[in-house]
Amino acid sequence: MKAIKDSVHGHVRLGDLAAELVDTPAFQRLRHIKQLSTVRLVYPSANHTRFEHSLGVYHLAGRAVDGLGVDGDTAAHVRAAAMLHDVGHGPYGHQTEGIIRRATGRDHDDVGWLLTDADREVCQVLERNGLDPERVAGLIDGAGALGPLVSGELDVDRMDYLVRDAHHTGVPYGTVDTGRLVTELRLVGGDGAGGSADLVSDPGHAADLVLDEGNVATAESLLVARSLMNAVVYRHHVSRVAGAMLERACERYLGRTDTDAAAFRRMADHDLLVELRERVPALGERIERRDLYKRAVWAGIDEVPAGTVDAGRAEERTAEREIADAAGVDRDAVIVDIPSRPTLKESGSAVVVDGVPQRLEDASELVTGLRAAERRRWTLGVYCPAERVDPVATAAREVLGLRATERPAP
Repeated sequence: MKAIKDSVHGHVRLGDLAAELVDTPAFQRLRHIKQLSTVRLVYPSANHTRFEHSLGVYHLAGRAVDGLGVDGDTAAHVRAAAMLHDVGHGPYGHQTEGIIRRATGRDHDDVGWLLTDADREVCQVLERNGLDPERVAGLIDGAGALGPLVSGELDVDRMDYLVRDAHHTGVPYGTVDTGRLVTELRLVGGDGAGGSADLVSDPGHAADLVLDEGNVATAESLLVARSLMNAVVYRHHVSRVAGAMLERACERYLGRTDTDAAAFRRMADHDLLVELRERVPALGERIERRDLYKRAVWAGIDEVPAGTVDAGRAEERTAEREIADAAGVDRDAVIVDIPSRPTLKESGSAVVVDGVPQRLEDASELVTGLRAAERRRWTLGVYCPAERVDPVATAAREVLGLRATERPAP
């Protein structure tokens, strides 16, 4: 048993398998993938990595399976999945996930390509320790009765990153009681019956991961923490501007070089930044120096036509060209950033109320208010160099058909 000192959970104790997995190249690479990518341009201390986050998820998963009464082979697979859940991330994590998805058709949690390749050391370590790589990959993708513990509404991934991101940014908003959350988890069947070990061992019996009776407030705390972290950290406008610039720079980099998607997705953050600085200097150098574009438009959901709210990547790029042409600026100098409609995935988590599992959105009046807050915070952004803000703002309002003038910046 090896103990690693963690800034959030204290000592994380690794079993023999976990200790071997830590030493694989795929896991060591996570030391060089920052957990909060461009958010660290806002919060200077947010330099923690997906390596330490993955250790934290492993720690919480171990506590959760112990509380559920799951042991042996099943627990070993869950712990391995928790430890490896982020090995599929590309450079800058979620900031490049859309590019990788469009090029490969895979998200970061679709890691079968990595774990089931016999030439990969991760696969060899798992098999040497009696684990099935495909089963581990399935758990990372949320499959089976215990898959939602790794990837779901009540997953240990979310529990760790909220408290870890709050700790490293210095904000007080992401604090949740992870101890209570993992110890109050239960597996129940479709008839409401419990018995975690029996449900796990019976693949034909549907099971749901829920919080036990008396934990509506516990579930609400997770929802509130996520909503506040969205507002203050994850969707901070500076991070959004930098993230949009990074995405455009990556698209241009892949279009100008012979780097394929497979090689791109295995880069580390510093590898990508060096390449962007050299191959796409107009954006790469700005990102490195934090010389970011400014907001020409920052419009709320009520100001934006419904069709525009649901626009995809192709529509964004068309709008960028039309705005640039109308404003008389270079087409590469305009970025349109249309986020997806606001959601609170955690509102679908289940909690037992009066002996019956219910969705949190049905059991809590708080969910309605938080959804309204998320909707109010949704914003469409148009970014450009500071000296071009005025003409771009005028052109963007016309091209995008905004219903009102730009809102004051927060």
